[in-house]
Amino acid sequence: MSARVSLSQTDPSIPAPLPDGPPSRSHAEIERLGDAIAELSARIQAATYELLVLIRQFDARAGWNDGGCLSCAHWLSWRTGLDLGAAREKVRVARALARLPLISAAMERGEISYSKVRALTRIATPATETQLVGAARGGTAAHVERLVRAWRRVDRLEEARETAWRHEQRSLHTWVDDDGLVVMRGRLTPELGAVVQRALEAASDRLFRERATDPREDGTADVTPAQRRADALGLLAESALASDGDRGTAGDRYQVVIHVDEATLHADAGSTAEDSVAPDTGQAVLEDAEGARVSAETSRRLACDASTVMMRHAPDGTVLDVGRKRRTIPPAIRRALTARDRHCQFPGCTARHCDAHHLEHWADGGATRLTNLALLCRRHHRAVHEEGFTLTRAPDGAVHVCRPDGRPLPTVPRTPRWATAGGDIGDPLAPSTARLTAAGIRMGPHTATPDWFGARLDLAYALDVLRDHPLAARSGDGVFAAGSVAKSLVEERVPT
Repeated sequence: MSARVSLSQTDPSIPAPLPDGPPSRSHAEIERLGDAIAELSARIQAATYELLVLIRQFDARAGWNDGGCLSCAHWLSWRTGLDLGAAREKVRVARALARLPLISAAMERGEISYSKVRALTRIATPATETQLVGAARGGTAAHVERLVRAWRRVDRLEEARETAWRHEQRSLHTWVDDDGLVVMRGRLTPELGAVVQRALEAASDRLFRERATDPREDGTADVTPAQRRADALGLLAESALASDGDRGTAGDRYQVVIHVDEATLHADAGSTAEDSVAPDTGQAVLEDAEGARVSAETSRRLACDASTVMMRHAPDGTVLDVGRKRRTIPPAIRRALTARDRHCQFPGCTARHCDAHHLEHWADGGATRLTNLALLCRRHHRAVHEEGFTLTRAPDGAVHVCRPDGRPLPTVPRTPRWATAGGDIGDPLAPSTARLTAAGIRMGPHTATPDWFGARLDLAYALDVLRDHPLAARSGDGVFAAGSVAKSLVEERVPT
């Protein structure tokens, strides 16, 4: 018995493929083949809509966020074999369809293709989707792409004009009032205004904390929010004018420095009995961060691929000796590692901006050589150190990952297979076909065929009708159908 089930066995309305043999030029057979292609394509679009709904639900439930994937698109790329760019597009379209019920319904019925929907979701809103659905039915995918590109181009031109106008309107005036106070009045562009607001908030919080810890403040002098913002503006001005030349070079000023005991870097740090552990065991201290600490695993992650300086301290904390700063991984080994791994070695991840990870940490005696190193992006480097994932290298050089519970994370997931009750391979569209039948949606060879007869697309007219006049025109007999308006976008405009 054949293991293949034809589509006609699940739904008699779908024409079965012709038997293999010498090709026939019978007009009836050629027309039947064309109808079968068109109808099956419409069913595939309906199944693609179901796929997008499932992706949206999976994304909303964060099913991909098990620590091993960066996003729903990364999970989709790893689990289904899609290109990462195509996976991102599917996630984007799936999210957009949630707020576009008319476009969703048209795709569910197989009337518009995924190519059209992908283009429409770049510009569609609930207020414009009625006209855009009509445009999608009235033209081809190429027409829709051209319309969307033109629509976005007009949007960018309008935004550019508005941005230029706002830029020209920016101003800041200061003057001394009659009572001797300095008065300021200004108008800032949105992005600059947001920066100033955030800076004032940060400076206000800093002043509030300083006053709260100042023993000279007895709480009798209440400071209003407006007064605090005024003081914060002065603090910003003082900070900008303050000299910073006594803190070393710029490279030193903008480094993040962590002070960590050698014992903290070892894998068994903090593993002794609770009653024998010092309060600061297994932690490291951030410099210039008012005693802020990071965990032992965080310090081990940072030490995997960082500059280290060995310092010896006396019992009273004074520095006795400072060693030479050196890279944990020499530049030559780092170049060889990048040439070998090229990207993050976590399954499904293709990130190229990566840290070098020691499979056995150098603080535990692991050698800094290629066989003990692997590239990991920041997200997955954290997953290995702080979230319990383990990374090992097999004798053949392959990298294997295990989840925190010990289950292996497969490099390539198994391919799903559909099967009938008898164990044969079934029709992958059968579940979708059953749902369409239950919903009363019937498809035919002309379900997705656009109302286009080869006329030139007049983009200027289409934008004038669809974009600048979003509401359908009303006649005495009722609402003028949006599909009729959109249909004219692919017809030649007759001069008057």
